[in-house]
Amino acid sequence: MVQVDDKLILITLLVELGVAAAVSSSLARSNTFKRLLLAPRRTVRETVGLVAMICVPLTLGVWVRVIVPNFLAADISLSTTILLGVLVGPLAAMAGGAALAAPAVLHHEYLALPVNLLAAGVAGVYRRFVDAEDVWSFSPMIDLSIYHWVTRNLRRPQLDRQILLLVLITLMEFGASLLARVYPRRYFGLHSRSWLVEMTICATAPVVVGIPLKIWNAIRIEEKLEEQARLLLEARLDALQRQINPHFLFNTLNSITSLVRSQPELAREMILKLANILRVLLKDREAFVPFHEELAFTDDYLAIEVVRFGEKLRVVKEIAEETLQVVVPGMLLQPLLENSIKHGLEPRIGGGTVTLRSRISEQGELVVEVEDDGVGMAPEVEGASPVSGLVRPGAGIGMRNVRERMAVLYGSMASVEIVSRPGRGTKVTLRMPIAESAAETWAQAGRDALGAASHLVDDAVRAMTRS
Repeated sequence: MVQVDDKLILITLLVELGVAAAVSSSLARSNTFKRLLLAPRRTVRETVGLVAMICVPLTLGVWVRVIVPNFLAADISLSTTILLGVLVGPLAAMAGGAALAAPAVLHHEYLALPVNLLAAGVAGVYRRFVDAEDVWSFSPMIDLSIYHWVTRNLRRPQLDRQILLLVLITLMEFGASLLARVYPRRYFGLHSRSWLVEMTICATAPVVVGIPLKIWNAIRIEEKLEEQARLLLEARLDALQRQINPHFLFNTLNSITSLVRSQPELAREMILKLANILRVLLKDREAFVPFHEELAFTDDYLAIEVVRFGEKLRVVKEIAEETLQVVVPGMLLQPLLENSIKHGLEPRIGGGTVTLRSRISEQGELVVEVEDDGVGMAPEVEGASPVSGLVRPGAGIGMRNVRERMAVLYGSMASVEIVSRPGRGTKVTLRMPIAESAAETWAQAGRDALGAASHLVDDAVRAMTRS
């Protein structure tokens, strides 16, 4: 091997850090790589795919180093082999290390293969005896790692797994440097006569290993945040839906009680309709359903109310055919219909009409309207606003629930508009984005929740910085 001066060595070490960051960042943009990297359990085929995605560009780097003079920074095969060992275990890391060593072996650097195999074995054994979090939390900031280890061990000395990994990487790099000094034609490795430069070489290796771990751990944390956001949405929606069911059940049972003695047949019919509704509610329903299923559910509810009110209640439906397959939140219409009947038509002596409409707007939104010709509402509950969670006085449990659920699912992309004229009726208009599947809606909701969580974290960081 040609003797390399110290200035070129330092430049090479600096470029190595850039190579590690560039390759790991490029891989992080691949959805396939993220899926393989974050899989809790991998098949043999998936493990091979993950190792190949990491090794292929870096094997080309070793080949470039072999054929291009003084382009030494492209070869970070030893650090990559160690990285594979702590990520995927010894066997897969040995296969990756062998692939990385292939161009060097073809260049008669025969010691590259056994060195990589030994490094893969050591790193893989380390992985078997530590938790995954110890690997992911490994920091390339050597000075801070040592400082924290010293401060933790002043009172109660104990083995620190991250410091152990730091020492192992440093020792393996130092051993490779000695080997390159003794057998310069059989193994490539940076080394120097200056002890300060030699220490820098050994200290750079943990940083080269730590940079990909930090970049990929950021992806891992983001995936966890998205999962937590999705679970939070599901829990909140479930709680909101449970808020509706007892309210509706209470009103229906009151109606049945009033008919049991005077009109037992009507009471029996209402019980059958209620049984149909409860069968749907007790079934494991999705948070989102096609609009035609939501309409079918409201038919039984309206049938109960028609039995209760008789000729005083009329129901009109103006449903556009193209809206039937659009996905909407489950139990969205029933609270609005209940609100119209209970607060709009029931106080009116002659009853009235409830009209249900749906259409696709010119802006490509789903528009759903529930209108009645009842007594109307006070002016303070009128108006249009984004579903930000604000609840106006007098809206009732049903209206508040609809606003809350729309806010959780769609944020500012949806709106609830209430137009009411005292003595002439009320119209509630819902506008929401169109989705053809629940998965599409959940994905958008998860992105919105993650964005909101990110803003909260940023605000907290700024607040702590100011304090």
